[in-house]
Amino acid sequence: MRGKRLAPALVAAVGFLAAFVDPVAAAQYQSVTEQLIRDLNSMMLAAALPITLLVEGILVYTVWKFRKSDEAKPTKENRRLEITWTVATAVVLLFVGVAAYGVMAQPTVTATQADAQEAMAEDDTVVVDTVGVQWYWKYNYPNENLTVSSGPAVSGVDYGDQPMVVPEDTKLVIRTESEDVIHAFHAPELGLKTDAVPGQTNYLITELTEKGTYTLYCAEFCGQGHSEMLGEIVVVEEDKYEEWVDDPENTSV
Repeated sequence: MRGKRLAPALVAAVGFLAAFVDPVAAAQYQSVTEQLIRDLNSMMLAAALPITLLVEGILVYTVWKFRKSDEAKPTKENRRLEITWTVATAVVLLFVGVAAYGVMAQPTVTATQADAQEAMAEDDTVVVDTVGVQWYWKYNYPNENLTVSSGPAVSGVDYGDQPMVVPEDTKLVIRTESEDVIHAFHAPELGLKTDAVPGQTNYLITELTEKGTYTLYCAEFCGQGHSEMLGEIVVVEEDKYEEWVDDPENTSV
C-alpha cells in the first residue's frame, strides 16, 4: 500500500521539477543552433529526473527502514538484480550517446570546412570572416566587400564600435581566426562558440531567427584587454541589412 501511494507522488514530483527547471521550454529560440542545444538539454533532463528520484527514493527508504539495525548483515548474491541494473545502465548510456551524437553531428552545432563550403555555395548565405585581435573584433563580409570592427579603446587606440550585422532568417556562415593569440568567439544567447586560433580557420553555421542585439565576447583569456573585448551581433530584417551594407557608418541598426 505504501508503494502504491508513493508512485503517484513521484510522478507528480517529476512533472513539477521538469516544468520548474526548464523555463525556456515555451520561449522563442534566437537561433537554430540554440534550439538544438536547448532541446537536447531538455531531453537529458527529462531522462535524468526520474532516475534521480528513483535512486534517492531507494536510498531514503533504505536508511529509514534499517535505521535501528544494530549490526550490518552480509548481503547475498542476486544475479537477477545485478543483470537488471547492468542492462538499465547500458540502456541509459546508449540513449545519452545516441541523443548527444544526433545533435553534435548537426552542421549547425559542429561545423566542418566541408559543411561551410556547402552552405556558402547557396545563393542567399551570408558569410562573415570574424578575426580576433588584441583586443577587438574585426568583421569582414567578403561577398559585400565590407569590413568593420568593434572593441575598447585600449592604449589610446580606437578600434571602432560597429557591430556584426546579419539578416534574420538567413543562413549564416562565420569563419573565425586570430591575428595574434588564441581568442574565443562566444555569443551565449545564440548558442554560438568556437575558438579563434592563429593560422587556423574554424566555422560556425547557423540561422538567426529572432531580431535583436546579442552580446559577443572573447571567452579565452588573451591579455590585458581581455575583459573589454566585447562586441555585438545585431539581427535585423533583410531590408535593413541591405541598407547597412550600403552605408554602415550612417545607418542605425
